[in-house]
Amino acid sequence: MPASALALVLAAALLHAVWNLAAKKWGGGPHFVLACSAGVTVLWLPAVLWVGFAELPYWTATAWACVGASALVHLLYFNCLLAGYRASDLTVVHPVARGSGPLLSAVAAVLLLGETLGAAGLLGLAGVVGGILLITMGPRLIGRGVAHDAATARRRRHGLYWGAATGTLIAGYTVLDGYAVKMLAVSPLMMDYFGNVLRVPLQLPVVLRDPAGFMPELRRSWRAVLAVAGLGPLAYILVLLAVREAPLSRVAPAREVSMLFAALLGGQLLGEGERGWRLAGAALIGAGVIALAA
Repeated sequence: MPASALALVLAAALLHAVWNLAAKKWGGGPHFVLACSAGVTVLWLPAVLWVGFAELPYWTATAWACVGASALVHLLYFNCLLAGYRASDLTVVHPVARGSGPLLSAVAAVLLLGETLGAAGLLGLAGVVGGILLITMGPRLIGRGVAHDAATARRRRHGLYWGAATGTLIAGYTVLDGYAVKMLAVSPLMMDYFGNVLRVPLQLPVVLRDPAGFMPELRRSWRAVLAVAGLGPLAYILVLLAVREAPLSRVAPAREVSMLFAALLGGQLLGEGERGWRLAGAALIGAGVIALAA
């Protein structure tokens, strides 16, 4: 991977961890999802008008189909991620989600495309699975901490389920967006922006079930809305720019270094328990996805 692409990926990983921390601390439900997409539409409009709006007339039907499909998968992903943060800890949900995405992509390539993993790939799969076990089981792997109460165990288990579901959706939108950027020459800025624009009407039917709850939710979580709407697109645009310089199979796993930042920030700033075990698990998952990329 070129050094420039690696620098883009590392910057994106840090930004990704920061907005996830904000979403975990102040985020909410469907109203929050709508507010974030609307925030992106407003905050990033000047950049879109300045940089990329002229390319729209040249988009093919395939490009628009990719943007629409990506918007739907991203919407499902964001709702799933927030549900996981409400049900469990950042240091469980985020590493499992970011680790299971490359894991599922590799398994799908073997089962559906006839690809082979090789020794490094098998070690990578083992690293991801082992890291997830460290995060979700912690000291119970060595026979300690068995006396945890049922509520803690249930919270950790929910984090595993929601994290795995989120990882599945990550794998889906990564392939869609990578194809659009590399094969259809759609600009990363326009891909992300119009995906957010389309997510507004897609999310509206859910929000309209309780329209009176929108403004109270916005007053409570406006800081997280600004963080997600400002940093989220920037992080993802940096990743898509890296995809233009390096293979998707290298960029997608490398960006998962964000889980290390998230595990550290979650333990330090949110006071989540078993910080050492979860940080070790995140590091093992990171090593696993690097091996998968190799």
